[in-house]
Amino acid sequence: MLLSASGAWRRLTHAARRATTSTSRLSSAYRLVASVALGSVLLAVVGAALGPSWSPAPMTETVRVESTSTAIGGAPALERHDVRTEVVQVALDGATVQARLSLPVGIDGPVPGVVFVHGAGTGRFTQAFVAQAHALAASGVAALVPDKRLDTYTTRHRDYVAMAADYARSVAVLRDRPEVDPDRVGVYAESEGGWIAPVMAADDPDLAFVTLVSAPVVPPRQQAAFATDAYLRNTQVPHGVFRAIPRAVGMSMPGGGFEYVDFDVRPYQQRMHQPVLLVYGTGDASMPIVQGALEVRSDVAAAGNAAVTVRYYEGANHGIRVDGEVVPAFLEDLAGWVLGLPGTAEAAPRTAGAQPTQPYVAAPVPEPGWLRDGTVMVALVVVALAVLALAGLSVGVSRGAHGVAALARHGRGATGDGAGPAGGADDGAAVPAEARHRFAPGVALRLGVLAATTTLTVVAMVWYLLSVARLALDYERNAWVVQGGWLVVRLLGVAAVVAAVALARRSTSAREADVPVAPGVVRAVALWTVVAGCAVLLVVLAYWGVFQLGI
Repeated sequence: MLLSASGAWRRLTHAARRATTSTSRLSSAYRLVASVALGSVLLAVVGAALGPSWSPAPMTETVRVESTSTAIGGAPALERHDVRTEVVQVALDGATVQARLSLPVGIDGPVPGVVFVHGAGTGRFTQAFVAQAHALAASGVAALVPDKRLDTYTTRHRDYVAMAADYARSVAVLRDRPEVDPDRVGVYAESEGGWIAPVMAADDPDLAFVTLVSAPVVPPRQQAAFATDAYLRNTQVPHGVFRAIPRAVGMSMPGGGFEYVDFDVRPYQQRMHQPVLLVYGTGDASMPIVQGALEVRSDVAAAGNAAVTVRYYEGANHGIRVDGEVVPAFLEDLAGWVLGLPGTAEAAPRTAGAQPTQPYVAAPVPEPGWLRDGTVMVALVVVALAVLALAGLSVGVSRGAHGVAALARHGRGATGDGAGPAGGADDGAAVPAEARHRFAPGVALRLGVLAATTTLTVVAMVWYLLSVARLALDYERNAWVVQGGWLVVRLLGVAAVVAAVALARRSTSAREADVPVAPGVVRAVALWTVVAGCAVLLVVLAYWGVFQLGI
């Protein structure tokens, strides 16, 4: 009976111990989860506080299309002529460019002329505006397509006023041709050229007309944000990714330059007295196609100019192409409008074609409050990653050096140079000496995991942004990359927070047990270097939205 009672007591005691252990484990897990959640929320708050959010205003104004037909009112019937071309030289200030001149054959007397102004990129007459120049020449309009000047044109530096002066040299060359009527020479500007042609028109009142195709109208920074928003919406990225728009577009670029991103073309448009043909494709999501028409009309009206003709082509892209081909109706309308001037300048319908839609306003981009300097941003990330690598390297070198020293001491003891095993002096000192050169148990592992997961999150974030940018520019969708990639980035970020919490808990436990967390100068510096570097990287990741919780 006594034995039975004793056994029952032992079973009861063991059960109580298991219950206590289980409760302790649950409590520890709860504290870990709570700490990770708190850390993630703090990072989300920091990320929200460091920069602006992105919430573009809906476009409420509309453009009323008067006719679905894009035909130009009052345009003459187009003739068809053979076309001859020649290459001419255009002398610029400090450079010379070639240009392709397309002329109609068989016309008596001088004809109107058009100088083409390139959009972004490295425009060459062998590739640019081939269809447009040929169609104009075949209809009786001389067309001059100069090569873009590239020695003063880079991604980092562009001067639209200086570029306007360069293109004005091409206008002068065309005016001097005997086949061309100098009083009927105008310009055709596409995309980025829409920031250049108004400067030309304002500076040269004798310019006969201006054709703006896919003109941004708003400053480049605003247009970039608008286009990025449209591309990301088409790619169907998670809502949290949109926060990156004002933070990327609004910051100054690393290394300086890019002053042109805030160029405002409106003061030049407000000095334009020439008739304007404004053209957009309704399939061009990168341009504010409704806002553009409203802005141009408003701006030229300040100069007393009401001669604005607007055309929208159904499904056409940025180059007024459908299925890779320039829309034939556009080519006919362009030639008819130029040949019919001045009668076509204010002929009805003033606005025609497909009904345009624009979901959001292209507005000024909110500026980041703290991390606006791109150079500082890049420097923070590079320095933080570098110190993580150096910390790991320094610990490895230190550990190797102590290992060599330990082998040397062991060698001296084996040959009788030291006290030897019999004396016990070296044996007794070996363990404490080794302990003095090790992190507390579990600290090194957690420190390495923290550095690795934080670095992986940064790498994954960079990969994700580049992948999404490629998809957006190609106007493609890929749920595995867009949604799946974002999930991976955020999970890696949470894993880094888990590693940070685990490191903090292990370090606290070591201190409570009077065990040095990072003995020695090298390990102490390495510990705090890794912690500081990871903290910087986690804040940067929070800034780009990795930890946001709808804040």
